[in-house]
Amino acid sequence: MSYELTIEPIGEVVEVEEGQTILDACLRSGIYIPYQCNHGLCSTCKVEVLEGDTDLGEASPFALLDFEREEGMVLACTCTLQSDAVIEADIEEDEDAQYLAIEDYQGTVTEITDLTPLVKRIIISVPKEVCFQAGQYIQLDIPGVDGPRAFSIANPPECANHVELHVRYVEQGKGTTYLHQQLKEGDELSFSAPYGHFFVRKSKNKPMIFIAGGTGLSSPKSMITELLNDGYSKQITLFHGVCAQQDLYDQDYFTDLEKKHKNFSYIPALSEKQDCDEWLGEEGFIHEAAERYFSGSFAGHQAYLCGPPPMIEASIKALMKGRLFEKDIYCEKFLSKADGEDGKRSPLFKRI
Repeated sequence: MSYELTIEPIGEVVEVEEGQTILDACLRSGIYIPYQCNHGLCSTCKVEVLEGDTDLGEASPFALLDFEREEGMVLACTCTLQSDAVIEADIEEDEDAQYLAIEDYQGTVTEITDLTPLVKRIIISVPKEVCFQAGQYIQLDIPGVDGPRAFSIANPPECANHVELHVRYVEQGKGTTYLHQQLKEGDELSFSAPYGHFFVRKSKNKPMIFIAGGTGLSSPKSMITELLNDGYSKQITLFHGVCAQQDLYDQDYFTDLEKKHKNFSYIPALSEKQDCDEWLGEEGFIHEAAERYFSGSFAGHQAYLCGPPPMIEASIKALMKGRLFEKDIYCEKFLSKADGEDGKRSPLFKRI
């Protein structure tokens, strides 16, 4: 059984299967409703139901308050239809966005490489090209794990016959435990893509700052590679923060890019340098390294942040202190169920 969903104010009508969320149906039709966590935790995808019956699903009480529920508000990422319906949503338009429809893929694992003691590079090759914008992510189905897991795509869109993932092992995490301990080359995995609204705004034609923490490096790797391959001429600066030297990876890749492109700079930093580390580079938190490099002034740039929530919050504070504001700062952070249960949201940014 399926239902018709009318989306105002654009008047588009999409078909929604029974049990399918409003967000999934819209994204698979190439209609972008703003969203972030995709798990009912952050409230970014809040829309108003004007007509029809719905099931709210597992919407967090912090993301969707009681009075909002009474007023007909729902979270598109958890809400399913029980009849034909009409919703009103904020439909974003961005000249740099491609608004690609989500598709399902089946691929074969062709490479598993240890990047650090806790991070593996996993490459999944696919028979049909994966269409995505640099910076977007996939939802990966993992055998024996309930619900898909989100992983950013590290390769550029021009290499569309595979997806490269950087997977950090999380203790007691069912998904990453399987990928680190049971997955083998030759295994088949399914996923859907592309997800997210994290991409470079080339039309602004400004120098770009990328700040990544840990495996948050994956999206910037895709974005920076594409920019340089396309001949982007403005300065591009990448800051990559990790704890110790053993946690750094793809250094040779970015060092080679730095040698080939005069407009690219790569600055890694260690926040917890070990006694055994032979390190002469930057130390301290990565936002502090960025402040030192730019002498505390970020005006006139764009910034792209990808990593754990504390790193993003600290980086936003540093950037805004240095006269770079919300319209030129873009973030990608993934929220687990545990991250969202306390209802905390960024006090700095309405987008996160």
